[in-house]
Amino acid sequence: MQRTLVEVIAAKRDGQALSAEEVQHLIRAFSSGEMADYQMAAFLMAVFFRGMTDAETVALTEAMLHSGRVLDLSSVAGFKVDKHSTGGVGDKVSICLAPMVAACGVRVPMVSGRGLGHTGGTLDKLEAIEGFSTILSAAQFVKIVDEVGACLIGQTAEIAPADKRIYALRDVTATVESIPLIVASILSKKLAEGIDGLVLDVKVGRGAFMKDEKSARELAEALVRVGTRAGKKVVAVLTDMSAPLGVAVGNANETREALEVLHGRGPADVVECTLVLGSEMLAIAGVARTIDEARDMLVKVVANGRARAVMAALVAAQGGDSRVVNEPDRLAVAPVTVDVVAKQAGIVQEVDALEIGLASVAMGAGRTRADQPVDHQVGISVLKKPGAVVQVGDMLARLHVRDAATSAEAAARVAEAFSIGDGAPAPLPLVIGTIR
Repeated sequence: MQRTLVEVIAAKRDGQALSAEEVQHLIRAFSSGEMADYQMAAFLMAVFFRGMTDAETVALTEAMLHSGRVLDLSSVAGFKVDKHSTGGVGDKVSICLAPMVAACGVRVPMVSGRGLGHTGGTLDKLEAIEGFSTILSAAQFVKIVDEVGACLIGQTAEIAPADKRIYALRDVTATVESIPLIVASILSKKLAEGIDGLVLDVKVGRGAFMKDEKSARELAEALVRVGTRAGKKVVAVLTDMSAPLGVAVGNANETREALEVLHGRGPADVVECTLVLGSEMLAIAGVARTIDEARDMLVKVVANGRARAVMAALVAAQGGDSRVVNEPDRLAVAPVTVDVVAKQAGIVQEVDALEIGLASVAMGAGRTRADQPVDHQVGISVLKKPGAVVQVGDMLARLHVRDAATSAEAAARVAEAFSIGDGAPAPLPLVIGTIR
């Protein structure tokens, strides 16, 4: 006899494993409206505390995948590969990575998300470009991937719609940091794209959802395991997120920085993260024999302008002002600045990425409710990183705000994110590990 929805929720609350049929029934009921949002919220909290087996996670992934349309990219020639980040502060890599990989001959169909908790979202950053549309039909998506080589969109009603609603609920019910929910959410969207391969950037540290390497590695292994079981080539790279990535935090601010990478500029850590992930994408696509060869290909398409040309075509195809690609300063940031300065001399020990991210959200760059708009122009520039020597009065960060009078709390929070001491901190590697 089939258990009722309440019984299924209670079973998971009590730590019982659910059958694939029960998981599928739950997602169908949620999609149809039979199951209320508050019941799904209860189920998500039960999963958060009780977890899921691999079999349950696979069933949840497949149920969410088949709640909508699975895109058919068979008409698009070539290997299709996407990249997904589990989220961090200052992580704008997708914006420069997609055109670089596409310029090397690999198709990049990318379904991205909005800001989640203290982390920024690729869609919010791209929408800082005037006219840029992240809401396209499946037919438009396929056409742009075919003609341009890459396309970056959000979830539509056609792509894993159950996940879209669950994703929003997780953000406002404190159930984001759950490995089975993260795996099912990521893979249901990614498998719906019709991709052949996937490279995952699993962030580790204070600014990530996975705060320690053990948890991050567990998530990475689960993603590779479930994705491979679905017949895809999957690689996961663990990267550091103890400090913000790059200088820029905030939507227009980060998009500017990502576009600078396409000009051969940009912060060294953003460039390196882009090259590491892009090299893995080219390698699993088979267009490069080695990681070193793949890296050289990416460097070349930046140097010869091919990556910028692809990005300009992508922006134009998605309705945006493509002039920003060659002129990143066209992207407006908030006109008022508030500087955060060092109150003591010494060496920066830490820059707490979580605090920077939370300050950015409080300024309006992120969301505290699923239905909340973001301010694309506000942001933070993190000007000193761990290991930097500072004197009293040196600028640590700059806030880009609408009104200096209302930004005191955010400025205080940013100041608290910087720890200054006497010895040089142990350097943290950007790449912590790779799982294939």
